[in-house]
Amino acid sequence: MQIKTVFAGFGGQGVLMMGYSLAHAAMHEGLHVTYLPSYGAEVRGGTANCTVAVSDEEIASPVASQPDFIVAMNTPSLMAFQTRIAPGGAFFLNSSIVEGRPNRRDITLYEIPAAAIASELGNPRVQNVVMMGAYVKATRLVSADTYLKSLQAILGGRKKAAMEVNRKAFSAGYETID
Repeated sequence: MQIKTVFAGFGGQGVLMMGYSLAHAAMHEGLHVTYLPSYGAEVRGGTANCTVAVSDEEIASPVASQPDFIVAMNTPSLMAFQTRIAPGGAFFLNSSIVEGRPNRRDITLYEIPAAAIASELGNPRVQNVVMMGAYVKATRLVSADTYLKSLQAILGGRKKAAMEVNRKAFSAGYETID
């Protein structure tokens, strides 16, 4: 099994953190992982994406010409990646922000109102974790428990308040998937 995912959005939306946290969790489950970030010179507002490959065998190349999953946090990401996803793949869309929809009929579309949910939780910065809750439940690449433990390890012990809102955000996203 080898699964490749592209996480894409604007800098500042936590796109690189989404990929990093998935890679971290997959490693803790004993899987092989590659993480390939790509971002513009801008810290916030520029384009950002990363590719994460997860496999039970060694990974020959981190490049994903036809990823199995796309997570698009904004409209430019939808436009850039909708034609690249593999037939039968799944597209996760931040439906609170993205106005368009993929024009593909051979993929599964998950419309997650991540920005709206994050706002309801009182912290717009956790929309990436909301999306990861939906992603983890739908893909089952890693367990929810492993993902949350990895997120806590990444955030460190000094950010307990941040971890609390992130747990709520993850659970809210997780619950959006039937």
